[in-house]
Amino acid sequence: MLSIEGNLCPKGKTYVTQELEDPRRTIATSVRVSGGVLPLASVRLTQAIPKNRIFDAMNVINEQTLTAPVRIGDVVVPHLLGYDCDVIVTKNVDKA
Repeated sequence: MLSIEGNLCPKGKTYVTQELEDPRRTIATSVRVSGGVLPLASVRLTQAIPKNRIFDAMNVINEQTLTAPVRIGDVVVPHLLGYDCDVIVTKNVDKA
């Protein structure tokens, strides 16, 4: 049996427990933009997803191409991999 000791903050114990039982991560990356003043728009996940699904998520994200203009908060992929997590734009890209 594993135990957690030495944590000085309750959040530390919660974090370690989650890392051991269900590690999750967020992604910040970019998506291609067609017809924009920039070729890429930065995107991120709205929630963390299981760590072992990161490569699956990146495959879905890399398949996306947006058409300018794109705005901060635009949803690129709703419910990524069936999770309560969207991929959203974090940088405005105007039309060229």
